[in-house]
Amino acid sequence: MRSVIAALVLLTASCVGAAAEGAGATLDIYYIDTEGGQSTLFVGPTGESLLVDTGNAGERDLSRIAETLRSAGVSRIDHMWTTHFHGDHVGALVELARQFPIQHFHDHGTPNPKDRIVSAAFITTYTELSQGKRNIEKPGDKLKMGGLDITTVASANQFIRKNLKGGGQTNPACTQAQPVDESAYFDPDNGESAGFVLAYGRFRTADLGDLTWNGELDLMCPVNRIGKVDVYLTSHHGLAKSGSPALVHALQPRVAVMNNGTRKGGDTNAFRVLFASPGLEDLWQLHWSWNAGLENSPAMFIANVDDNATIAGVLTQPAAAPGGRGPGGPGGPGGPGGPGGPGPGGPGAAAHSPAYLIKVSARQDGTFTVTNTRNGFSKTYRP
Repeated sequence: MRSVIAALVLLTASCVGAAAEGAGATLDIYYIDTEGGQSTLFVGPTGESLLVDTGNAGERDLSRIAETLRSAGVSRIDHMWTTHFHGDHVGALVELARQFPIQHFHDHGTPNPKDRIVSAAFITTYTELSQGKRNIEKPGDKLKMGGLDITTVASANQFIRKNLKGGGQTNPACTQAQPVDESAYFDPDNGESAGFVLAYGRFRTADLGDLTWNGELDLMCPVNRIGKVDVYLTSHHGLAKSGSPALVHALQPRVAVMNNGTRKGGDTNAFRVLFASPGLEDLWQLHWSWNAGLENSPAMFIANVDDNATIAGVLTQPAAAPGGRGPGGPGGPGGPGGPGGPGPGGPGAAAHSPAYLIKVSARQDGTFTVTNTRNGFSKTYRP
């Protein structure tokens, strides 16, 4: 009898837990401002955590990520997903691991040997840190998190060849798609990015890291094996090297989130592709983009905005000549000092303080709410 009662108690508890998850539990996504890098925190309906990338090195991004983790109630990182090994995506990882235990590591494997900016010292430390806890992702692999369906769709320049639920249609955006010459890229580890599609019930989102144009075509042409998503994190910070119509228009996101910096990403071509995407309702940005000028989203959708005098200066200065220096020239996206650096294209891009993030809360029925923490503006998207 005692065993029967115990079984009934356990069954009741599990049913109550399942009902609670279905009725009120959410998937919470925090797009953290790393000034043109990436760091995105997912907290699942059961409380498990997935952190994608760790921004740039230094106290700035480290403190922002740590503060977000603590505010979200995360005391350990259950899954650390590294899209690729560039400094604006792995910069704070080692220091963060000293503050938060990491249970599992996920990445695409050995960095591209032709990449000239991957740090060999970091790779050595990362290999030691992840020893015995590392998963090298392959397309089609599943990451196990309670209540979520997470599928690797790209990794090490290999792409999923089986249709996900909702995928399998011929992609009409491929008819005009042409590969570009990527042979001169000094940073080909971008194209190795490990990316995934995550589903929580009817809600779907995609994060493909810095996957470049040709990889997007390999992934999405001639068949869209992914299907549509509700939220799409812009590939490669909204740079022209990524974000092809073959990808964006096939995903048909209702909402796009751009993880750009003031002068890194936010390319005008990225805006054109996004705004032409079928079904796009809104574009949310982590920063007002100097590169886009008047093409930026309305301010209520932008988490971090420059002061009025700076914006006025950007909008009124003469456009840079091709190959010149300015918001659209080489001095714009980060300048020669590296991602997020000041560059000579205008006033220095000082780090915003405080830095604001964009939060998404999604429910199993497909309803999701996006919030700009700078101004408290929220918008709910019904399924």
